[in-house]
Amino acid sequence: YGYRGHQCRNNLYYTAAKEIVYFVAGVGVVYSPREHRQKFYRGHSDDIISLALHPERVLVATGQVGKEPYICIWDSYTVQTISVLKDVHTHGIACLAFDLDGQRLVSVGLDSKNAVCVWDWKRGKMLSMAPGHTDRIFDISWDLYQPNKLVSCGVKHIKFWSLCGNALTPKRGVFGKTGDLQTILCLACARDELTYSGALNGDIYVWKGINLIRTIQGAHAAGIFSMNACEEGFATGGRDGCIRLWDLTFKPITVIDLRETDQGYKGLSVRSVCWRGDHILVGTQDSEIFEIVVQERNKPFLIMQGHCEGELWALAVHPTKPLAVTGSDDRSVRIWSLVDHALIARCNMEEPIRCAAVNADGIHLALGMKDGSFTVLRVRDMTEVVHIKDRKEAIHELKYSPDGTYLAVGCNDSSVDIYGVAQRYKKVGECLGSLSFITHLDWSSDSRYLQTNDGNGKRLFYRMPGGKEVTSTEEIKGVHWASWTCVSGLEVNGIWPKYSDINDINSVDGNYIGQVLVTADDYGIIKLFRYPCLRKGAKFRKYIGHSAHVTNVRWSHDYQWVISIGGADHSVFQWKFIPERKLKDALHIAPQESLADSHSDESDSDLSDVPELDSEIEQETQLTYRRQVYKEDLPQLKEQCKEKQKSATSKRRERAPGNSIRLHFVHGYRGYDCRSNLFYTQIGEIVYHVAAVGVIYNRQQNTQRFYLGHDDDILCLTIHPLKDYVATGQVGRDPSIHIWDTETIKPLSILKGHHQCGISAVDFSADGKRLASVGIDDSHTIVLWDWKKGEKLSIARGSKDKIFVVKMNPYVPDKLITAGIKHMKFWRKAGGGLIGRKGYIGTLGKNDTMMCAVYGWTEEMAFSGTSTGDVCIWRDIFLVKTVKAHDGPVFSMHALEKGFVTGGKDGIIALWDDSFERCLKTYAIKRAALAPGSKGLLLEDNPSIRAISLGHGHILVGTKNGEILEVDKSGPITLLVQGHMEGEVWGLATHPYLPICATVSDDKTLRIWDLSPSHCMLAVRKLKKGGRCCCFSPDGKALAVGLNDGSFLMANADTLEDLVSFHHRKDMISDIRFSPGSGKYLAVASHDSFIDIYNVMSSKRVGICKGATSYITHIDWDIRGKLLQVNTGAKEQLFFEAPRGKKQTIPSVEVEKIAWASWTSVLGLCCEGIWPVIGEVTDVTASCLTSDKMVLATGDDLGFVKLFRYPTKGKFGKFKRYVAHSTHVTNVRWTYDDSMLVTLGGTDMSLMVWTNEMEGYREKRPCDSEESDIDSEEDGGYDSDVTRENEISYTIRALSTNIRPMFGIKPHLQQKEPSTDERPPVSRAPPQPEKLQTNNVGKKKRPIEDLVLELVFGYRGRDCRNNVHYLNDGDDIIYHTASIGILHNVATGSQSFYQEHNDDILCLTVNQHPKFINIVATGQVGDSADMSAAAPSIHIWDAINKQTLSILRCYHSKGVCSVSFSATGKLLLSVGLDPEHTITIWRWQEGAKIASRAGHNQRIFVAEFRPDSDTQFVSVGVKHVKFWTLAGRALLSKKGLLSTLEDARMQTMLAIAFGANNLTFTGTISGDVCVWKDHILCRIVARAHNGPVFAMYTTLRDGLIVTGGKERPSKEGGAVKLWDQELRRCRAFRLETGQATDCVRSVCRGKGKILVGTRNAEIIEVGEKNAACNILVNGHVDGPIWGLATHPSRDFFLSAAEDGTVRLWDIADKKMLNKVNLGHAARTVCYSPEGDMVAIGMKNGEFIILLVSSLKIWGKKRDRRCAIHDIRFSPDSRYLAVGSSENSVDFYDLTLGPTLNRISYCKDIPSFVIQMDFSADSRYLQVSSGCYKRHVYEVPSGKHLMDHAAIDRITWATWTSILGDEVLGIWSRHAEKADVNCACVSHSGISLVTGDDFGMVKLFDFPCPEKFAKHKRFLGHSPHVTNIRFTSGDRHVVSAGGDDCSLLVWRCVHTPH
Repeated sequence: YGYRGHQCRNNLYYTAAKEIVYFVAGVGVVYSPREHRQKFYRGHSDDIISLALHPERVLVATGQVGKEPYICIWDSYTVQTISVLKDVHTHGIACLAFDLDGQRLVSVGLDSKNAVCVWDWKRGKMLSMAPGHTDRIFDISWDLYQPNKLVSCGVKHIKFWSLCGNALTPKRGVFGKTGDLQTILCLACARDELTYSGALNGDIYVWKGINLIRTIQGAHAAGIFSMNACEEGFATGGRDGCIRLWDLTFKPITVIDLRETDQGYKGLSVRSVCWRGDHILVGTQDSEIFEIVVQERNKPFLIMQGHCEGELWALAVHPTKPLAVTGSDDRSVRIWSLVDHALIARCNMEEPIRCAAVNADGIHLALGMKDGSFTVLRVRDMTEVVHIKDRKEAIHELKYSPDGTYLAVGCNDSSVDIYGVAQRYKKVGECLGSLSFITHLDWSSDSRYLQTNDGNGKRLFYRMPGGKEVTSTEEIKGVHWASWTCVSGLEVNGIWPKYSDINDINSVDGNYIGQVLVTADDYGIIKLFRYPCLRKGAKFRKYIGHSAHVTNVRWSHDYQWVISIGGADHSVFQWKFIPERKLKDALHIAPQESLADSHSDESDSDLSDVPELDSEIEQETQLTYRRQVYKEDLPQLKEQCKEKQKSATSKRRERAPGNSIRLHFVHGYRGYDCRSNLFYTQIGEIVYHVAAVGVIYNRQQNTQRFYLGHDDDILCLTIHPLKDYVATGQVGRDPSIHIWDTETIKPLSILKGHHQCGISAVDFSADGKRLASVGIDDSHTIVLWDWKKGEKLSIARGSKDKIFVVKMNPYVPDKLITAGIKHMKFWRKAGGGLIGRKGYIGTLGKNDTMMCAVYGWTEEMAFSGTSTGDVCIWRDIFLVKTVKAHDGPVFSMHALEKGFVTGGKDGIIALWDDSFERCLKTYAIKRAALAPGSKGLLLEDNPSIRAISLGHGHILVGTKNGEILEVDKSGPITLLVQGHMEGEVWGLATHPYLPICATVSDDKTLRIWDLSPSHCMLAVRKLKKGGRCCCFSPDGKALAVGLNDGSFLMANADTLEDLVSFHHRKDMISDIRFSPGSGKYLAVASHDSFIDIYNVMSSKRVGICKGATSYITHIDWDIRGKLLQVNTGAKEQLFFEAPRGKKQTIPSVEVEKIAWASWTSVLGLCCEGIWPVIGEVTDVTASCLTSDKMVLATGDDLGFVKLFRYPTKGKFGKFKRYVAHSTHVTNVRWTYDDSMLVTLGGTDMSLMVWTNEMEGYREKRPCDSEESDIDSEEDGGYDSDVTRENEISYTIRALSTNIRPMFGIKPHLQQKEPSTDERPPVSRAPPQPEKLQTNNVGKKKRPIEDLVLELVFGYRGRDCRNNVHYLNDGDDIIYHTASIGILHNVATGSQSFYQEHNDDILCLTVNQHPKFINIVATGQVGDSADMSAAAPSIHIWDAINKQTLSILRCYHSKGVCSVSFSATGKLLLSVGLDPEHTITIWRWQEGAKIASRAGHNQRIFVAEFRPDSDTQFVSVGVKHVKFWTLAGRALLSKKGLLSTLEDARMQTMLAIAFGANNLTFTGTISGDVCVWKDHILCRIVARAHNGPVFAMYTTLRDGLIVTGGKERPSKEGGAVKLWDQELRRCRAFRLETGQATDCVRSVCRGKGKILVGTRNAEIIEVGEKNAACNILVNGHVDGPIWGLATHPSRDFFLSAAEDGTVRLWDIADKKMLNKVNLGHAARTVCYSPEGDMVAIGMKNGEFIILLVSSLKIWGKKRDRRCAIHDIRFSPDSRYLAVGSSENSVDFYDLTLGPTLNRISYCKDIPSFVIQMDFSADSRYLQVSSGCYKRHVYEVPSGKHLMDHAAIDRITWATWTSILGDEVLGIWSRHAEKADVNCACVSHSGISLVTGDDFGMVKLFDFPCPEKFAKHKRFLGHSPHVTNIRFTSGDRHVVSAGGDDCSLLVWRCVHTPH
């Protein structure tokens, strides 16, 4: 009962089946008015607050609140979940809306940014997200008439969104003058870009596009909360209680005022309205739902009602009838019929009601109030009997005694009053024992006792009616209580959890007959317990639906129903009770599906009847896979240690050794904590895992191949149905799953990002397309992947306890099962979530731990093996039967064609028929059954079986002891692989002259291994204790073993029988060594810090070495057998003399000179370099030196095996490192001839054999080592251009600051001085003169209404590369400058522009695939990566029609510096300028980010896809070249390997090109080109250019390569070269530009032409045949371009810039006519009035006058030392005014000839001069200065004119000032840091253009004295527009850029006459 009307809107609809869908609390309700029945959707875990109906009106989307809220899409017919959308929003989901065809859903969050998110809901995938608004959003809707458009509205805003790619871009609605800026509450979209919206004041606002065009005033008297569009029109509902219907053009049809109808009341407020046909549904603030039939609109039908505002606490049930009574803070008491499901009476009281009770005869109803009074009513007619107020605090509980004579009233002031019913409720007693408020009361059956609970959790008893407290327990023992509603007491102990003392249970009610008890708590959960439940933490079933506090719960009088009420959700829930005897029949009501683990979960407490866990499983659950340091943490740790490293590496570090090692064989198999991880591949090889290695074992050849992509323990493995691919999951902070090919051992896909700690189980689907994985994080997350794409499809929390197995249904890819500790769950995919149902056990079995599971022969059947040895058989989710299969746990299970095979702890393999009826055959794993030729030895009979696999006529078995066996169907067993069992392995010794080694482990075995081809265990011996060290005697006959109890023994090396043993120490023996030569002495080191020396022959101890302060870790003898070198745990390096053990001090210089028989020390100068930078975190545990003393191998705590050159002096030596072990490498040993290295993994129990490959011995195979991890300290080379590009910092426009150092108060903030002669409004004085002299007096003045970009002079070459390309077979070229993409026609020079970027473009590329012709991608500068409009983005657009195809907002904060399309054209690669230099791959058409990864810690300049690949690409940058592979969603990288070439060093790389056969060419800063085969450097093309190679281009059609570099032009050299495919021969081209050095930044090759972009902003076309150069584009090289002057009569203009040139441009011919090199930076330029002279002002204070005709200098002068900022001819050509930054204006008289003597100057200008303008009569000059002040001076005297009136009367010849009252309106509100830099008034005197620091050009009317005047704005420039001018006749506007060195020419569009 109830409907959520408060704080929610638009949440009530008709479904297609004419049912009504809405929500209340956490439940979605589908109500059928015909049958008066409800269905419930219970997939949410908290309050639902938003709802949207799919256009087909069957599916519903609902959103909830919560910390991690999610959206459910569910079917209103079956009320099953279809999809779940999660992991994006926080706080809650405020609005939802489906698009027109229902494919996409938009949601709005309640987070601080009110995130807007668009979903592909079927796939559960987020398509796009953006911050919505700074304040709440109330409604959002798709525009149903325009694709990809949305509208949202809320607090004081409305926004119009467009979706392109992954970018949601908003435009704010413009309220303008049409309406007030106010909060918009709801909206609906209509045709023709119209949007109707309902406002807070009751008006309807109508929008066209983004502009408000009209308002419908007073549509409602108050806020319009809901608007609903249907075929006939629109319905609106408001706070005034009215519903209005409107037709499709929003003309009113009718009004229905609900307050006036018979059900209405004052204050009725409509929150939701839905109009279908002739029915209207209305939801109100007070939780009612009305249905109105339009014809009888004054008789609304009340479908549903509930309590409204305030909390709901009071609940009572009638003693004899099926009635329930509720009372709430809304002051109403309501009586509900539980049979008719209807409200049958309601009555409003004066006060909020807190409790209720009905007398035993059902006549009186007592209500306790919040003010301390209580009222008694007659139930029959709700008339008052009495009203009594004896207390001041709220009455929380009252109850009538069973005999009906007394009423007990419990109050919050801790008292209970007793009233006599018959005495008209006279007070007859009070109970005052409590110290806290009374919470619960119960009477005894005989009405003689009362028990109470209070807020302290105390339970007290009183005698009735007097109220005396009873303290004797004896008296109470026999009392029978009439009802049980108390929360404390022996009988209800079990409702409290075991270990907590929280009091969050609000209400209890006992059902004596059914022996059950129901409770209600603060978490919205109703629980059902057995009654009585005596032991704490009893089992229960739980039910969710209420959102937060359930305040009260009661059984109905006949125990058929339970009624519960929610405090905050105002709802009343009625539950049906199904007694146990009926449960069997009720199985058809399968447990409710849900996402929250609700469905009558058994609780958290341990069942007493569950058997103890099996010891092995117990052990396994204790294992922790957490690491102190994960390998993922290393890069950060290294960064932190950078400083330390820098100080140390100033010394030259030792090179890495020439030798390398290769993994050859691994002994071991991980069986002790993994199951079902062993399979046959397609070709009969065996695949399994150990440590961090995936192993493929060929049993015929006895060889292994390895997958080494993991960097930590692999925990699970599964094989693809086709048996060719394998998936393995590892341990890690963000653990990864690798899918790899068993044939090529290459990774196909790597999945990460959704698990923590590790992956415990994986499984492929039957079609092989999907993969399921389970994590070992606390909630054992389950993820379903599309592994090829690397996409997460769905995710869900699995269980609190460990999950051992996940299996996907072979028949239905959307279903899977998981099994684990007390856990069996059946899941199905629903969008982005998984919905799980617990296996239903019923009475058949116990809730057991499942160890394995498989599906049967139909999709319904499943089988699971338990920890007790049973096999459970399941149908759907129900347990059908159990079969006893093994003694002890069933660990592995496998489905066959016609049956099953199982294996258990009992070491038996059983074959079963297809229904587990009969066991067909068993095999026992016994030594006796071993086949005669089998290698290796079985350690014990009947080992625990952990994995079984069938194939190739055999059964493959993996055991807990680390053995892999093959069982022939006829019985014999072959042992294939074995390793140590569980326990750390430390002891390792290699034989002095045979290829064998010995190991000893904590598993209490000593083993001898053959390292030669047979690779088997030769012998094994069990020890009484585990051991940590062993050693062969020099003659190889004896083997000494040190044990963990302080004893050691010597055994015969062949038979392993004891020779002798000693026990002298208590602590473990840590190292043991025979002296060299004859092996006379044996040194035995122990953990109690002593070394004992024994004489081997006499078996006596002859010496003890004392003096170590900590345990001994390593000992070595010298060659003479006289000296011992010792390492201790305190990192001491000590020396002792043998045999006596005297301590010696040896200087470190001498230690090197001593000849050591062996070196296993990790301390001392000789091996200082083996300690890593992050030595604090990790220890080097072992080392071993080759016998030729060249290479030192080490093992460390992180699992790395490293090779160093010996001796390794100096810190942080270089090394090669190998990952195969997972964590601690405990020991490393070279064999006697150095041919192999043997390494031991401590915790991974594996013995790995590596072959040593000498220097020079190189097979052509990928090298699997990694070079050392510290970047080389050699510098990568230096070049000014590279440094500049590397250090440039890009700011976005919005953050740009002023380019001029202005100071003072901005004009719009200055106080105006009142002028003295303000003219009266009507004055007879002559009219004010014109402000500006105009030259078209006769013509009608036409204002300019728009500017259109027509020409751009400029190209961004100074810091961008590869950004000029041919299009259309070379007819057009495409390039960029500022924020404009330019398509330039080579023949005509005409240009067209892409202007959608809102900030500078930094990179550009063209799609080469024929399917995507003329598709261009450009990347721009941006701010932080918050996905808002200021975030960096990439635009993909069509170069011909300039249509945007996709916008990718990216996480590359700062900007995108490189883009590249893949071979198929579908993928796009981008590189960021963020500190990590992130590399991202996009599927650009969908706007989907596929993969992203940090690229390098220094700048990456370029990354390009291989032209033939969609997965391989290369990136280059500062001391960086990396070769990348895209595997699924993961990016794998290999650093370029230099070591193959002598003296190769890692330089800064600048450009990339590609060749056939996996060749890559990279251009370097030194001018060399490196040639790479795969990732190995194979040769260097020395000095391909003399300077850096900035650009390279690979021609796809013939493979020729163009390079461009920085060179001085010479006879033979050239800055552009064309090479053959292998870069062996070349032809050079010179660029005839006349520059001292040519610096090429971009090259591209078309048909017979090479296109070159240079650093000097030229774009040149070079002919391949004749080497002729044709300059297509010119531009200024360096900015800012400060000077700009337009010719007085022609369409020419001049520009002067920082690069020391003045250039003359022709607009009509679209080209540069001339350029003058001045040798100094120029700052200003001006034409004389006739256009025959040009004056140029320089940065060094000089100015020059040129004659235009001859370009000869007419005169020059330097009177100032600082820059000249403006220079002007007077209109009569007589004077020249020169304004400088020395705060001065100098006047020169030109009639006196070219001597240019200064005639006077203006004094007291307060700051530097910005602009100057002469008056029309040449008598005055206005000067604007750097302190925001404008001054007027007389010419030529320079006298300051102060008279305002006089100034106002001046007519100016030009106006370029940014200051003055006439232009006050050009200063914007947002210019705190940024300024308006320039302005120019049109020749007609009525338009004004300005340029500012934000890079905007703005068009105003002139004059504009009002602040913040209206204007149009034009984007294109980068930050800082430095100057702007109208050309003659106002035909064009030219604007000059600061940062972009570009000139933009805009065509003026005049308003028509």
